[in-house]
Amino acid sequence: MNLEFVGDGPALVVEDKLRFLIAADLHFGIEADLAQHGLHFRSRSKDRLERLLAIIDRTDPDGLVLLGDVKHSIPTLTRQEYYELPRILATLRDRVPLLVFPGNHDTGIERYLVPGEIFAREGAVIDGVGYLHGHMYPSPSLAGHLMIAGHHHPLLTLRDRVGCALQSPAYLRAGVNNVALRMAEQGEADAPTRVLFMPAFNEIAGYDLFQIIRNPTSPLSRHINSDDTEIILADGTYIGPLKTLIPDESD
Repeated sequence: MNLEFVGDGPALVVEDKLRFLIAADLHFGIEADLAQHGLHFRSRSKDRLERLLAIIDRTDPDGLVLLGDVKHSIPTLTRQEYYELPRILATLRDRVPLLVFPGNHDTGIERYLVPGEIFAREGAVIDGVGYLHGHMYPSPSLAGHLMIAGHHHPLLTLRDRVGCALQSPAYLRAGVNNVALRMAEQGEADAPTRVLFMPAFNEIAGYDLFQIIRNPTSPLSRHINSDDTEIILADGTYIGPLKTLIPDESD
């Protein structure tokens, strides 16, 4: 299996027998939600879609895997989503087959997908790799596989001694506790399972990755092994173990 990091996504190409382009957390319609909180932006859906289409054309995948939160509004559709989402999905479908793992923001998205495009929310194994959005307990069928998940929007911020900062979408890669995640029974000699948390494709969605570890909000983030967690930037640059970068709160 080969992984290719697409920094201008962020997106990921996973290739074994088949070649898949993976994108997570597009959050189409987020601008309507921000407007309700007093933050007014023009819709960036067209720009976001064109960015994804350009990556599809460049990477030439056999399928596009969307790891949930394709839409943004909970629990219903906003007017923006109602008008934009059918066109967005139809445009993607015309370019490449779709495989969608719904997220916690994707209530009602089923009406815009065709048979064969939607997969279980707890995930599934495709071509030897486990995929899921990441807000629920994973299916036991994912045990022993690399799991690729969205939902967490990891963002790395590093500051030097004079205050200059690097801020970048990033991946978190870690081992998980299969028993705690209900993927194996206590004492089972099961194969190790690892998870790769993907950064959000949406350009204004990000969450400090140190907070993902300190204040976990999903079964997956609660049951990773933080001691062997590693950080990779969106373009594939390996940063190193998380434990070497956690700020000393006494400083």
